[in-house]
Amino acid sequence: MILLDSNALLWLVTGGSRLGPMARHALGGPGVPAYFSPVSVVELTIKKMLGKLDLMGPVSDAAGAAGLRELPLNGSQAEGIVSFPSLVRHDPFDRMLLAQARIEGMRLLTSDRVLLSAEPELTIDARA
Repeated sequence: MILLDSNALLWLVTGGSRLGPMARHALGGPGVPAYFSPVSVVELTIKKMLGKLDLMGPVSDAAGAAGLRELPLNGSQAEGIVSFPSLVRHDPFDRMLLAQARIEGMRLLTSDRVLLSAEPELTIDARA
């Protein structure tokens, strides 16, 4: 199972070419469900509100239209950020997504170099 980081989600729903061929293959693989998180919806919506992104319509609608399933956020996942003390000063949205992935036994599809190097067993490079 794969959880998309906010950047990978954005790349997928906007049809951008930044997702690498291996990442696209992982998302299209039979029997490998792909998910998005409300955490990413919040992050991308904030960026849209600040004028940093030009998105047409709600992020969650675009994610669903792309065939992704929503992974609800729960308290155990939120508290899971404690598993990553070396990332305490890193982006809180990224830490929350990584915690969700770990708690749910998923891999996080991301292009964030810090996450890729800190947690290689939990991450997949979205640019590869």
